[in-house]
Amino acid sequence: MSENLNRRGFLKKSVIASTGATFGLSFEGKALSAETTGKAVVPMSENSTKALPMGRIGNVKISRLIAGGNPFSGWSHSRDLKYLSELFKAYSTDEKIIETLELYEENGINTIIAGGVRVLDKYWNQRGGKIQWIAQTHPKANDLTSNIKRAIDNGAVAAYIQGGIGDSFVKNGRVDLLGKAIEFIKENGIPAGIGAHSIEVPIACEKAGIEPDFYMKTLHSGNYWSATPKEDRIEFNVDSNSPDDHDNIWSLCPERTIEFMKTVDKPWIAFKVLAAGAIHPRDGFKYAFNNGADFICAGMFGFQVIEDVIIAKDALSKTNRERPWRGVI
Repeated sequence: MSENLNRRGFLKKSVIASTGATFGLSFEGKALSAETTGKAVVPMSENSTKALPMGRIGNVKISRLIAGGNPFSGWSHSRDLKYLSELFKAYSTDEKIIETLELYEENGINTIIAGGVRVLDKYWNQRGGKIQWIAQTHPKANDLTSNIKRAIDNGAVAAYIQGGIGDSFVKNGRVDLLGKAIEFIKENGIPAGIGAHSIEVPIACEKAGIEPDFYMKTLHSGNYWSATPKEDRIEFNVDSNSPDDHDNIWSLCPERTIEFMKTVDKPWIAFKVLAAGAIHPRDGFKYAFNNGADFICAGMFGFQVIEDVIIAKDALSKTNRERPWRGVI
């Protein structure tokens, strides 16, 4: 395994292991002057995929639509379709992944969020790709730093604590571990985030005075036929492998999330905005941006990129939201 320099100048191994789930240019000559209000990010009428609006987390400029890495790793919310994970893996060959990364960049997406992408090194160093990587990290209670440090050394421009881990730490009364992990990420010079499915995670972090640079929090409506009925939803019982978790809802109380995040002045990346494929992007993107998300992360196969970018741009051009835009450039 050869060694080379990654995009942040660190000496590292040439392969990044794939474990889990955007390139943007702002419109020429147009400032995002409406970002401190609930109005649209920038007026856009053309049906072009070029130049997605951008925001900022820390010192990193990020397109408002971010690619999720789950399709590349084979991680799928398959409900009862057990073959989907293998189908994802069979489709996502190394060349297909590189082709899709190129499509992201060509259509204005400058960042991907993932535990890792196995050909990202090759895409950067051999193909000249520029896409940024926000690392999904998996700190453990007895080892908060090793997984995070590996992501930083492999070129991540930002890192966040995976949502299931954020849920687990808070559920078990260990919000202090989130604070320590955030401090470690910041000490290494990149923006630090906290992921969550449960709204209790950002509530606990804000109460404890923890200062992440951003939150990664689920948001989608419950308006789809397979959504768990409200009376059967159990806090923290998401992505849990519990027999009561039917792999069909990730934002248990979107109304509480929307209201609480109005009080948070940190950038918010919303994920699972399509309820893992149960909601069409034209509805999910609009819902997330209108209800306060500053960025959205969506897994996209290559054949979905152009349509999703057009939908995202349209949603951004027509936002009607109460929460001020965060992550303003």
